[in-house]
Amino acid sequence: MKTTLLTDLTVEDICKGFTYSELEQKGLFGWGGKLTIQPEYQRHYIYGDGKKDVEVVRSLLKGYPLGLIYFVKTAEGQYEVLDGQQRITSFGRFLTGRFSIKDDDGRDKQITGLSQDKQKRLRESRLTIYVCEGTESEIKNWFETINIAGVQLTEQEKRNAIFSGPFVSAAKAVFSNSNNTEMVKWSTYIKGNPKRQEILEEALRWVSEAESDKGRIDAYMSAHRTDTDIKELVNYYDSVISWVNSTFIDVHDRMRGLQWGRLWRTYHNKGYDPEKLSVRINELLADEQVTDKSGIWEYVLGGEVQPSLLNIRVFDKRTAKKVYDKQTNNAKAAGKSNCLLCAVGHGANRAKIWNFNEMEADHVTAWSKGGATDENNCQMLCKTHNRAKGNR
Repeated sequence: MKTTLLTDLTVEDICKGFTYSELEQKGLFGWGGKLTIQPEYQRHYIYGDGKKDVEVVRSLLKGYPLGLIYFVKTAEGQYEVLDGQQRITSFGRFLTGRFSIKDDDGRDKQITGLSQDKQKRLRESRLTIYVCEGTESEIKNWFETINIAGVQLTEQEKRNAIFSGPFVSAAKAVFSNSNNTEMVKWSTYIKGNPKRQEILEEALRWVSEAESDKGRIDAYMSAHRTDTDIKELVNYYDSVISWVNSTFIDVHDRMRGLQWGRLWRTYHNKGYDPEKLSVRINELLADEQVTDKSGIWEYVLGGEVQPSLLNIRVFDKRTAKKVYDKQTNNAKAAGKSNCLLCAVGHGANRAKIWNFNEMEADHVTAWSKGGATDENNCQMLCKTHNRAKGNR
């Protein structure tokens, strides 16, 4: 890869013709139209938080260098930002009056409110820029390793760079646009920041069935890289969201981040009564014995046959030891095993007294059948019998 060092370009040079899209929340063009600030393979602008963008401007006013910036020279003689779009978009937004900073007098000021000497210092700040020329794979392999201001690329941001093209552009327009009116509904079920490509990643995870194999997302994006039509992705995603909406009446915080793609594939062909599900889910949410509330939705969808999904509260050691002592004393007096199931058997262990660490606390009446996790519903069984007993 060929590189050329530029040291004579200033902030004002790069901001000539600076264009920023409020809708897409990204810098588009600069340097008199010669520079594409956010190519499709770049991450979204994430500095616009009133902190990082302000610090970029403060650094320039203090005369601090912003660090190396990398441009790619295209075959058409234009330029794209490879590394530095967060910084360029930040000072470009400030010079075009899109946010303010706190001046030395403690007042918030936009660019026109600063003194002339500070405006001049900002506009004339020189940048250190490497212009790179190389093959697509060289450019994108380099981009994949870049970290900006300690904010590492997410896995999906890397994939967008590697598989950039019509498919990524179309998919980002739907799933990476924080102004998409559907985002509020989607955020009910999905954890993630659309600007960091986390909603897009979830959509791709669902359509590629990649819950346990992230390589499937790569394979899917590679296969569809040149597609301009993303109907399969959108339709699959909409199918999952619609199914969740129609199956569950209530919205709970615990629903966010569940593996809805996998749950849809497993259960969407079964019929459910949403009102009955609602009653049962709220019962389980209120049940103190259920310690893993996030497992409730899969538990009810699956017919309530996997209580392990709920991580039911177990007997504490104090309760188990109290029941053990009582059960053991009674067993010795009767000449029987202190394991209640061994005692009624016909094997060699029917009179064996097990040590405490050889036994486990068990629900007399299973939790799934209404049994509580308290002393009155506790019995001690040898490990073999307890593990064979299961949920009976």
